[in-house]
Amino acid sequence: MGAARVAVVTSAAGIEYDVDLRLIVDALRADGLAAEAVAWDADGVEWGGFDLAVIRSTWDYSRRLDEFLAWADKAGRATRLWNPLPVVRWNSDKRYLPELAGRGVAVVPTRVIDPGGRCEEADFDLPTGVVVKPSVSAGARDTARYEPGRHADAARHARMLLDQGRSAMVQPYLPLVEEGERALVFLAAEDGLTFSHAIRKQPVLTEPNVIDNFRDAHPGLVPHEPTGAEIRTALDALAAVPAPDALLFARVDLALDDSRAPVVMELELIEPNLFLQSDPRALERFVSAVAAVSAVG
Repeated sequence: MGAARVAVVTSAAGIEYDVDLRLIVDALRADGLAAEAVAWDADGVEWGGFDLAVIRSTWDYSRRLDEFLAWADKAGRATRLWNPLPVVRWNSDKRYLPELAGRGVAVVPTRVIDPGGRCEEADFDLPTGVVVKPSVSAGARDTARYEPGRHADAARHARMLLDQGRSAMVQPYLPLVEEGERALVFLAAEDGLTFSHAIRKQPVLTEPNVIDNFRDAHPGLVPHEPTGAEIRTALDALAAVPAPDALLFARVDLALDDSRAPVVMELELIEPNLFLQSDPRALERFVSAVAAVSAVG
């Protein structure tokens, strides 16, 4: 019996910019797996020829969501897909945030306005300002924060998204995000999904009242030692995911609210940057998780 074939699924942008991609492929090969990087939309790929497909850096999925979900459905029927299709589908739209809140998870308060809805459904005039973003997005694309008094501009941003047939999300701006966003990475282990490492980054929305799609999505990265409250909040969020036992990897992005309590900003289960170079054992843990999954089935 030959080595298990593993597709590390990426995209054209991932092949060019994913600094972890080559490290992952090389480390999986060193562990005895027949790993290769494969773009999700590459022509002529026989996904059934792989024992496992691990989504890594499909960084254009949010702009081609229907096409991407159709691919995930096809790939998931042909081979074992991680994270699995139900998780990918659920996590592809950030309307999961109000759902998490309904399950008792501490999240950034979020109001979603769907196409056909009215901007009056949301309050754009909050004491600390607001953040407006599409519910399907990645890398803070088409996202901006608006200072107090700029509520007309914020509403105009939301209306633009609605006019494009997209759902708009409105959230209060959390000033303590300026102390840094936290990203906690969890990887599958023998006893289930386990905390691996964390980073803290500088705020992304540094310039108010402006949509800037060329900003650095991960500025000023430094290792982070999460507090017990941050770990508990992240685990609460992960426990509320459909089929949490099926997760191979997860990243939980947190910020601090006005009381300095951690709240979930995003739950990244599709193609998150896992910052594997930020911890000396992170790559080893990731490879162990993939190897364990490849050995089952």
